[in-house]
Amino acid sequence: MYLGIDFGTSGARAAVIDDENRILAAAEYAFPSGQGVSEPLSALWQRALFSLLGQISPEIRPSLQRILINGTSATVLLCDSLGEPVTEPLLYNDNRAIAVIERLKEIAPANHSVISATSSLAKLLWWQKNHLDFSNLYFLHQADWLSFLLHGQLGISDYHNALKLGADPETLSYPQWLLEGLGEIFADVPPNLPKILQSGCPIGAVTAEIAEKFNLSKNCLVCAGTTDSIAAFLASGANQPGQAVTSLGSTLVLKLLSYTRVDDARYGIYSHRLGDLWLTGGASNTGGAVLRQFFTDEQLTELSDRINPQQVSPLDYYPLITPGERFPINDPQLLPRLDPRPDRPQEFLHGLLEAMAKIEAKGYGLLQQFGASSLTQVYTAGGGAKNAVWTKIRQRYLQVPVMISPQTEAAYGSAILAKSDSPNF
Repeated sequence: MYLGIDFGTSGARAAVIDDENRILAAAEYAFPSGQGVSEPLSALWQRALFSLLGQISPEIRPSLQRILINGTSATVLLCDSLGEPVTEPLLYNDNRAIAVIERLKEIAPANHSVISATSSLAKLLWWQKNHLDFSNLYFLHQADWLSFLLHGQLGISDYHNALKLGADPETLSYPQWLLEGLGEIFADVPPNLPKILQSGCPIGAVTAEIAEKFNLSKNCLVCAGTTDSIAAFLASGANQPGQAVTSLGSTLVLKLLSYTRVDDARYGIYSHRLGDLWLTGGASNTGGAVLRQFFTDEQLTELSDRINPQQVSPLDYYPLITPGERFPINDPQLLPRLDPRPDRPQEFLHGLLEAMAKIEAKGYGLLQQFGASSLTQVYTAGGGAKNAVWTKIRQRYLQVPVMISPQTEAAYGSAILAKSDSPNF
């Protein structure tokens, strides 16, 4: 049996599968929201991880052979030599590193995917600019640290999470421009960058403490993780170049399986290695979080039913919660465009859904324009996949079949990756 764990923006989920990819168990943990939440994020993550493990049936846990965790891309933290966090994590969409973007451009090649205010490398430079003492500190991604809590080996990452740190997914190493640039910036105290493994590669067995605490086999292996959007892609069943997955969660994430690698930071485009192929795409800040700012789940369902998906909305929106966009426009200062707001709420919702569909179509268009394989089919994952009206609007713009992924949970995709070591297409 194989356990996949997904850490998203609103909570964490777990799925256990067998050799036939059947789901045997599932668990979830919702993150608290609203005012008055003072618990450190890292403590919340640890509590969620241990809660998920504890929710798995005691009859199943001893039979788990492998565990793999995904996290939100470019969510990072700094730890001491014992693995204790020394800072609050910086989340995937934190763009305070806009303050160091010019310094980043000086060391990174032109149009590299790290040249973004929200990249892992930008956040590392922001911490350095704020005079943090890096003596014996480890720079880790969310999935890296959570996996460490299980296997106990500090400083290991995977080629999916490490991409936005500047790692080369083809060589599983850090390029010379990065090492030289950090050497100049950090002088005598460079940060401990994580070792890079292929996603799905076994790192080591769970610690004796974890095995005893959760009644796991001492031979249960923890594997190098991945990002939440890649796990959602793997869950979908897409396996042919030209097939894509759009994750309609809090944000909008596009992943297109391609023979060709495409990278262009001017538009927030980057490619992850996936076996012998490439998963090219980008992540927009638009998405479900904008909808939740204005509508409840019940309102979304009721109002969507009043929308004619074949009718074009006259409203010209760019839905964002706060200024800043990553893809298909890479502009940390791009302003939301949510006016004018019609009196009828279904017209407002129609305008928002149509605007997001345009952003999705523009994203896939850019990927193909820069050499990715031609789009043939789009699977949809995330909460937005349930909205049939939105699906029809999106299909009108994409002009290819759009369908719900057979499995939409990223935790399932992580379990698939844990079982297979690496995807084989």
